[in-house]
Amino acid sequence: MRPFFGALAGAGALLLAGVSAVQAATEIEFWHAMSGALGERVDELVKKFNDSQKDYVVKAIGKGTYDEVLNGTIAAYRAKRQPEIVQSNERSFLTMVNSGAIISTSDLMAQQGRPIDVAKYIAPVVSYYAIDGKLQAMPFNSSTPILFYNRDHFKAAGFDKPGATWQELEPQLEAIKAKGVSKCAMVLPGDYEWSFLENYSAVNDIPYATKRNGMDGLDTNFVFNKGKLVGQVERMKRLITSGAMQIAGQGVIPIQLFTSGECSTIIASTASHAAVVAAAKFDWNATGLPYEQGVTPKNSVIGGAALWTLKGHSPEKYKAIAAFYDFLARTDTQVWWHQATGYVPVTTAAYEAAKAQGYYDKNPTREIAVVQLMRGTPSDNSLGFRIGNSNQINVAIMEEVSAAFLGRKPVQQALDDAVSRGNEALRRYEQLNAGKK
Repeated sequence: MRPFFGALAGAGALLLAGVSAVQAATEIEFWHAMSGALGERVDELVKKFNDSQKDYVVKAIGKGTYDEVLNGTIAAYRAKRQPEIVQSNERSFLTMVNSGAIISTSDLMAQQGRPIDVAKYIAPVVSYYAIDGKLQAMPFNSSTPILFYNRDHFKAAGFDKPGATWQELEPQLEAIKAKGVSKCAMVLPGDYEWSFLENYSAVNDIPYATKRNGMDGLDTNFVFNKGKLVGQVERMKRLITSGAMQIAGQGVIPIQLFTSGECSTIIASTASHAAVVAAAKFDWNATGLPYEQGVTPKNSVIGGAALWTLKGHSPEKYKAIAAFYDFLARTDTQVWWHQATGYVPVTTAAYEAAKAQGYYDKNPTREIAVVQLMRGTPSDNSLGFRIGNSNQINVAIMEEVSAAFLGRKPVQQALDDAVSRGNEALRRYEQLNAGKK
């Protein structure tokens, strides 16, 4: 089978376009998947860097969704027209690492005399993007799910706030529905496999897959068809069956069902802050992810994306990339990005700086995700997920769990089938990438 990115011909070739670095600034392309307000923030961020010095120019180009960016990068790489930097989501980690097309961020920065201190980054970010202590990609837009809720609806139902545990929250949601406070007490997000299953397992310290959720090798196997994870899906089905939880219809954006006031709660990425602030015309608040009664909750895990450096460019281009990454790692840049977008600060220094500014006193819901990510020391079950064929597997899991929600399969059978399909995809990936991490 042809390697995913194809063979790299002339990886070290110098592409000197006839313009010397002395005569003009070195330009690099940065392909990303941000659109709308977030795309505008990317443009603003890049402008800040470009205006801060005269040697390098970053050209940010939106290329659609994460999948579209990845597919476009593969095509461009095979045609030897790849950008210098590409944004890819956390699910594509193994695809990028095993492609043979990238230069690790730690190696790049060390080579350019701008070494990165990995210890400055928060633990869930390091565990996701580092191998053997080296960052493979530059952490960029990291997020984690939290619970947004309509305070007016909770008060109308006789509650001050959502319960911290699922055992408290489930009857509250049922009561909101039964009392007719809203059309639905909770809307199910489109990425519920991440927010309701993966993060549920991390927070409750439950294994999702063997080998520390794939961190220790490609020969991992899924085990989410056992114990409390089965109970979690059964709980979700109960809420859907009763009408307390609503599955957004095709073409409907789940967060809009919350911001319109139609649904009382949503578990969504902290990056949803911008949408909630812009559209919600009611008294709203947020809190951390619910967990099982009797459990001391662990950290949640990140979503979002990182920036990857592609091979096949000139030394001057790599100097430019390193300068841009150095700018991104600065505490003031991190604080601005966090406050402008709702993504979490990925360094402890940035979090502490934002806190010292009094930012969280004025915006307390922006701190929830950071505290949740930094809660305790990550366990083997809350380091993150390193899964091959991740996008394909995610589709299979969603299909099977949806079949349970619709009553086409019992929950246990649906999860057994999801595990079986997922493990088949894992074996295919393992065979294709034999000998790799």
